[in-house]
Amino acid sequence: MRIEKHPRRAGSAYGGRPACDNLKVTKGQTVCAYHELMSEMSGTVLLAAPRGYCAGVERAVDAVERALAKHGTPVYVRKQIVHNLHVVRDLESKGAVFVDEETQVPEGAVVVLSAHGVAPSVYDNANDRGLEVIDATCPLVTKVHVEARRFAAHGRTIVLIGHEGHEEVEGTSGQAPERTILVQSPEQARSIEINDPDNLSYLTQTTLSVDETNEIVRILQERFPSIEGPPRDDICYATQNRQDAVKVIAPKSDVVLVIGSQNSSNSNRLAELSQELGTPAFLVDDESDVDPSWLEGAGTVGLTSGASAPDWLVHRMLAWLAERGFADVEEVTLTEERVRFSLPAGVREIPLAIDR
Repeated sequence: MRIEKHPRRAGSAYGGRPACDNLKVTKGQTVCAYHELMSEMSGTVLLAAPRGYCAGVERAVDAVERALAKHGTPVYVRKQIVHNLHVVRDLESKGAVFVDEETQVPEGAVVVLSAHGVAPSVYDNANDRGLEVIDATCPLVTKVHVEARRFAAHGRTIVLIGHEGHEEVEGTSGQAPERTILVQSPEQARSIEINDPDNLSYLTQTTLSVDETNEIVRILQERFPSIEGPPRDDICYATQNRQDAVKVIAPKSDVVLVIGSQNSSNSNRLAELSQELGTPAFLVDDESDVDPSWLEGAGTVGLTSGASAPDWLVHRMLAWLAERGFADVEEVTLTEERVRFSLPAGVREIPLAIDR
């Protein structure tokens, strides 16, 4: 774990007050004199790292932007490309058109499939309509789909651990719907009835609570000793890393702010984890959602962001916090993420000339 202290320049291109040109050096740190008084009465921000975009989200957003560069507008996107309000609005402003179903896309048009993955029937529908498909499914979700088809091909019943209605769960269930049973909680794991318990497997949604998922798996293994899991855990590296970081900053914070949208599974899990550790936590789309009363009496604010939240939202939040006295930023780094995924077919050759 690495902790770094960062001098903050309150106000920036990300929002808040205009950037200050009246800078001076105090105790080796560059300080905006306009905000010096605020800095002197400052609290601390513990900034979690890793945070923000994972490789799958970056790949999916890049895919839409490169499709727009290649084909012009409109480019259609099935569902939200990733679960973040700001990302969706930004891509809409560039010409992306978001639809609920592929059947809403005009015949022969370009459609990008979201990072959460889809059932095989979606590909069938797209083919029937002559759509040019750019598949931005996260490779780690594709891995789970492959496992589901493999288990089903061997005649095994699949217990899918996940949240009903989530697009990733719908896509994974769709790989073998007649053989998939959804379990959402430890309570359901204790009560579920299986007709053929000796021919049973489990898979998980990639963005779940690591601790709760482990508990569910433990219950299933106790009840069904012959249950078979995937060769490697399905919960993705980014989900694990962000939860591990919250486990470090939450106990040291008076309140934790998680930047992410309400429909983001991994972002919700970060806020829930902090609360389970005893530190109040709030999930917000951006700084405008923060109630200043949440910070009353706080000396330390923990800050992180879900895997679908762009980093510029973090910079905006830091500027907002600095203006309210939280100008001392300590970045707590647990690990460095170097994972990168190749772009989907159809846009790999297109340079990205669009600034985010």
